[in-house]
Amino acid sequence: MKFTPLPLSGAWLIDLEKREDARGFFARQYCEDEFAAQGLHTDWVQLNTAMNVQTGTVRGLHFQLPPKAEIKLVRCLKGAIFDVIVDLRQGSDTFGKFAALELSDQNRSMLYIPEGFAHGYQTLAPQTELLYFHSERYSPGYEGGLRFSDPTMGIKWPLKAQEVSPRDLAFPTLEGITPLKV
Repeated sequence: MKFTPLPLSGAWLIDLEKREDARGFFARQYCEDEFAAQGLHTDWVQLNTAMNVQTGTVRGLHFQLPPKAEIKLVRCLKGAIFDVIVDLRQGSDTFGKFAALELSDQNRSMLYIPEGFAHGYQTLAPQTELLYFHSERYSPGYEGGLRFSDPTMGIKWPLKAQEVSPRDLAFPTLEGITPLKV
């Protein structure tokens, strides 16, 4: 695996190192030792999947509040997404800043999202499916969110938002978010 740090401290892009031949390729998607060597979390307690029917669907920006804050590892298994993370950590030099990248079934990249980050995405293809690894169990009483369309964030979503849940539309802007103590 190739680990590339993103501009937001603690966030990583992880790419496969493929061993290819006439049959196709083989690649390690996860290795506890390689993650630990980078100082990354290695104890995943929950795996989830999300399937999105329509191109332009937006999910997020979601996070869990301490003490149930979670680390996520996200990969797009089918289709493509414009993936966004926002640093909400108290005292962080990059508080309120975001990073965005494309994850797809073609690039097979993964995004490592540390605690204290909001996460969301927009589908770039129909029938897009994601796989999430979580360091913490889903805890409904600790849910939080940041409005994806907050104009002060300056996120340039590639498509017009098509499907957005009422809950996601009601999330506060960055101005209404209390920095997360993680």
